[in-house]
Amino acid sequence: MAGRLGAWLLLALVWLLHWLPLPVLAALGVGLGRVLHGLAGSRRRIALRNLELCLPGLPLAERQAIVRRHFEWFARTFLERGLLWHASPERLRRLIRVEGDIAWGERHPDRALMWLVPHFIGMDVAGTASQLYQRRHVATIYQTQSNAVFDAAIRRGRLRFGQGEVFSRHDSALPLVRAIKRGMIFFNLPDMDFGLRDAAFVPFFGVPASTLLAPSRMARSLRMAVQPVVTEILPGGRGYVVRFGDPWAHWPTDDPEADAKRMNAWIEQEILRCPSQYLWVHKRFKTRPPGEGSLYG
Repeated sequence: MAGRLGAWLLLALVWLLHWLPLPVLAALGVGLGRVLHGLAGSRRRIALRNLELCLPGLPLAERQAIVRRHFEWFARTFLERGLLWHASPERLRRLIRVEGDIAWGERHPDRALMWLVPHFIGMDVAGTASQLYQRRHVATIYQTQSNAVFDAAIRRGRLRFGQGEVFSRHDSALPLVRAIKRGMIFFNLPDMDFGLRDAAFVPFFGVPASTLLAPSRMARSLRMAVQPVVTEILPGGRGYVVRFGDPWAHWPTDDPEADAKRMNAWIEQEILRCPSQYLWVHKRFKTRPPGEGSLYG
């Protein structure tokens, strides 16, 4: 009961905050992020270790600065979640700028389509943009929350415009495949470490990383076009940018590992453009090849 009450109070706070101007909300998020950076010692160490592995050429002070900014961006995404869940469509269109061809799938309704959306922390903005700027419905996978109140809020927020469906990661893939065959775009988050199942060790910044082969295999089996999508949060509360790339040529191929390598190389390029907004607090290198010890101590 206490957990449910706390969840409702937190969601009420998020709702109240969405009425604030975005520059004010952004400033509050930066302040909260600085507090979290000091308190979240374990996650701070994971982020620093990831940066040490991925960007070893950067001086330690620069990697530490990236992590500090990362926590500020991360806290902003939490406080600004109320905008995505409650702000009017008109306000959201003023705040979210789309670059590239978001409507490619709308113009090709008979072609199965996958959006590859790596874990930049503003990625939920891309989900909102997909409902505001094109009419084709979108299917995505999400992590079921242990708190039922939070779980319902996330599902409701992501589907607030009624243009899609969410599927739990723990369920069978068959309902998702059926949704894609019905014409839904697959909003795919391809870059987390889920262990060895349907994965291979592929370089990520030169470090072997357990990388899902499912994006390539699904795209090949369903004859899907594949568009890369990246979201950037703009500083100072100036809004958000969602960039839709052109559909990749010659992807997928008949070599899922080569496809995963190309995908990781693209994610690396995007990280170098905006390193502090990638999800460094995730143990990207948790799963190791046989005989290799943990990289996180």
